[in-house]
Amino acid sequence: MIRKLFHAQARKMQRAFNYDTSYMHEIIDISPVAAWGLSRLPAFYKYRGAPAGQIPWTGALLASTLDGDCGPCAQLVVDMALAGGADADALQACAEGRPLEAGAMGLGYRFAKAAISGDPVADDLRGEIISEFGEQAALSCAFAAASGRIYPVLKRGMGHGKACQRLDFAGKEVILPA
Repeated sequence: MIRKLFHAQARKMQRAFNYDTSYMHEIIDISPVAAWGLSRLPAFYKYRGAPAGQIPWTGALLASTLDGDCGPCAQLVVDMALAGGADADALQACAEGRPLEAGAMGLGYRFAKAAISGDPVADDLRGEIISEFGEQAALSCAFAAASGRIYPVLKRGMGHGKACQRLDFAGKEVILPA
């Protein structure tokens, strides 16, 4: 019964975002307990704190996901961000390595990149996020920086990794470097 429910949820996501959920179906078939754990992950990475922190959080999640993948997972983050009202030009600027042109989203993106790489500038960027958006926003960006790579790494570990592809930013296609 629980497998049937999880499969239905995966199909719903696939339809909503034109996203290949075959790895999810595989997890469900192998272990409903593992599928339950996977289903709880969004509660962690989607923590956004106060509404003001939404924009830098989006940049941080994109940076983390691109660090792990530049294919279907990255497109899913872009599509979900756009569905949530994110600015397509700011998303594209971040993905193309121009986060200084992306305002608050670029700040979150730069913070995540620095945190992932261990760059000490992450502390300064965190301070900027706190100053402009508050401590909850900084915490949400830290969660996003830590978690965006989970799905791409999980998919590759299961043999479902995909090569880099063109990313679509509300009709503007961009090829990212491998």
